[in-house]
Amino acid sequence: MNSLNTEAFTLFGQHILWSDMIGNILGLITLALGWRRSLWTWPVQFLSGLVLFGAFYGHLTGSAGKQVVVMAVALYGWWQWNRNKGRLEEGGDGHIVPRFATWRERGAMTAAAAVGTVAVALLFKAYPSLSWDPWPDAYIFVGTIVAMYAQARGMVEFWIAWLLVDLVGVPLNFANGYAFSGFVYVIYGALVLWGMRDWWLRSRTAARPALEGAPA
Repeated sequence: MNSLNTEAFTLFGQHILWSDMIGNILGLITLALGWRRSLWTWPVQFLSGLVLFGAFYGHLTGSAGKQVVVMAVALYGWWQWNRNKGRLEEGGDGHIVPRFATWRERGAMTAAAAVGTVAVALLFKAYPSLSWDPWPDAYIFVGTIVAMYAQARGMVEFWIAWLLVDLVGVPLNFANGYAFSGFVYVIYGALVLWGMRDWWLRSRTAARPALEGAPA
């Protein structure tokens, strides 16, 4: 892992680390697979988290800790999608059928995100060695968990959660020297918008009732 934390090249005066670059390329692949609703999004997400853990460990402890949780949630997502595989195949292409969260689920996720962010930020402030930027680091930490949980449950809102994480993730990564992460977060933003549109349309198609006399 130490060799992955060496410099790969310099771009626009920013030093790009191998671990930062590889981990985020895997993250982009994960997002593309999530867009396609493929089960492989989860093992690739796990590998991305493992590489990025090595990149952040010892510098941004909060971000490193986030990757541990990311790997745990990736295992949960893999289990969740596999567990529902028979039902999900009703969508006609063997992939997950996206849906909108209920208002109760939205309220629960919003409350969990708010309380979790405050709790993690206070932990980081109590132990400054855990993070150089307690509040944004906590926001990204908790927001990522909420987004991945929503994805594991097949909710369209997971794309919105990723957008909200991007709003803070871009400046935080540039400010802490992870330039490649910052550039990739910008690309994430565009892919998330396209992915959200695709899931949105598919959720409406899945929810549309079959016409009387027409094949279901």
